[in-house]
Amino acid sequence: MTDTAWFGVTPEPVANKVAQHLSEGAPASKAILIDCFAGVGGNTIAFARSGRWKRVYAIEKDENAILCGKHNARLYGVDGLISWFHGDCFEVMKNELEPLSQHSVVFASPPWGGPGYSTDPVFNLGSMDPYSLDELLDSFQQFTQEVVLFLPRTSDLRQLASANHSLGRVKAIHYCMQGASKGICAYFGLFASP
Repeated sequence: MTDTAWFGVTPEPVANKVAQHLSEGAPASKAILIDCFAGVGGNTIAFARSGRWKRVYAIEKDENAILCGKHNARLYGVDGLISWFHGDCFEVMKNELEPLSQHSVVFASPPWGGPGYSTDPVFNLGSMDPYSLDELLDSFQQFTQEVVLFLPRTSDLRQLASANHSLGRVKAIHYCMQGASKGICAYFGLFASP
């Protein structure tokens, strides 16, 4: 783990439950999972372990985090199921993964912009830094309609409901451990209810 990963990695039980919901709810035609902002691989590994995806692609800017992620994937025995990309997720999707777009689901646990999310009673998704909710959706939905965002537990649900997305409703699920919410996943696109 890197120093920053201790604070940003999704807890394993939560990552496993998100992976289960994604596996069960994604359209059958989607066989590729792309994990943007993959970090040290907490969610990436859970997706690979689910057995649902033909391939998992992990994209991360921090080279040290990728080294940790590869190590962690080996420990879990799924390193052969994951392809790692070092770079900006938007550029990698555009330049390297575009041919896979129609077969893909995009998952992202984007940077939330510092610790302010934990003290705000309701977190403004327009203030996420460096990417706002609208910027993320606009970019990801040019690639595929099936997008899942892991967001702060205090995210403004009204912003999710009125987000600029092209396919109707959004499903938002709180993920909890020991009675405490750890975050919200917003499912955009044609997902069956978990």
